[in-house]
Amino acid sequence: MLNKPILGITMGDPSGNGPEISIKALMDPSVWEKCRPLIVGDAAAMEAALPTVKGAENLKLNVIKDVKDAKFECGTIDVYDMGIIDISKRLYKKDKKSLAQTMTPEELEAAYKESQTMCGECAFQYVKKVIEMAMAGEVDATVTNALNKDHINMAGHHYSGHTEIYAHYTNTPKYTMMLAHEGLRVVHVSTHVSLREACDRVKKDRVLDCIRIANEGCKALGIENPKIGVAGLNPHCGENGMFGREEIEEIQPAIDAAMAEGIIIPEKAPTPPDTVFSKALGGWYDIVVVMYHDQGHIPLKVKGFVYNHELKKWDAVAGVNVTLGLPIIRASVDHGTGEGHAGDGSANELSLVNAMDYAIRMANAKAK
Repeated sequence: MLNKPILGITMGDPSGNGPEISIKALMDPSVWEKCRPLIVGDAAAMEAALPTVKGAENLKLNVIKDVKDAKFECGTIDVYDMGIIDISKRLYKKDKKSLAQTMTPEELEAAYKESQTMCGECAFQYVKKVIEMAMAGEVDATVTNALNKDHINMAGHHYSGHTEIYAHYTNTPKYTMMLAHEGLRVVHVSTHVSLREACDRVKKDRVLDCIRIANEGCKALGIENPKIGVAGLNPHCGENGMFGREEIEEIQPAIDAAMAEGIIIPEKAPTPPDTVFSKALGGWYDIVVVMYHDQGHIPLKVKGFVYNHELKKWDAVAGVNVTLGLPIIRASVDHGTGEGHAGDGSANELSLVNAMDYAIRMANAKAK
């Protein structure tokens, strides 16, 4: 057991699906064969989530204040208790309808805003703590459940997401988001900015940084000689300048510089965005550098999110979000907090399981 990596797993926003899917993921005995998982959050929220999960009746919580007190035993969930939440003030989105019968609209709005702000503060502090743990070597890798960007901003923490929080608290100037599902992996030149700004951010130096980070990220997964695809920005990669010149003036020079460093880019040029992902699925590339948020997110989620029309439920909500370029390992679920259904036991834990698998793989590769 001592050779298995310790995963610090944030509970996520307490009004979201994080507590529920954390329990579901850790009910699988095979998890304990690969790692030592530790939930970083609030024991009160985890305790409240247990009754919502079918089959969790016999699970126990080991509430701790120090990693050394964790048991790491199947059937017991170790919870590093931050002791932040006032569970009596937590409101799920689904609670608003019933509370409207006993509260005025103004009272309900005030109570819900207080709950959102509290949950945002909780989610932020869980992330900050797990980063501190990883930087101190108390955990080997970190895994994050979803947070709500509005909630953390309401609490006074002005970040656009996990990635920026990690970059700030690890003092990392050059980083990028990698999304992955099975053999499809993408990294982004830009993420949480407007589409207009995203086009302006396609510059040689940033594209080259992302190619380098993608190359090192694949090596961190154990891929010895990564093959990298680089998506164009414009239709048909600009058609020799007819539809835009970014490929000529910014992307191609970055590719040339990367190849001069020995990085393998099979096409030796940007690949049209409408074919690059099919080629990646066909094995042409180990990873694709994309130019903006939706260029990478859409193909990953089309592949990983599978809705069952007959049963009216999601068969799979799969995919992993990994921040590359950090001095520590961070993998995350690739979905939101699911607040509309949080607390009813219907959340799907597959993305969290995938994120844990990626964190384990990266931690093992780093140890070697």
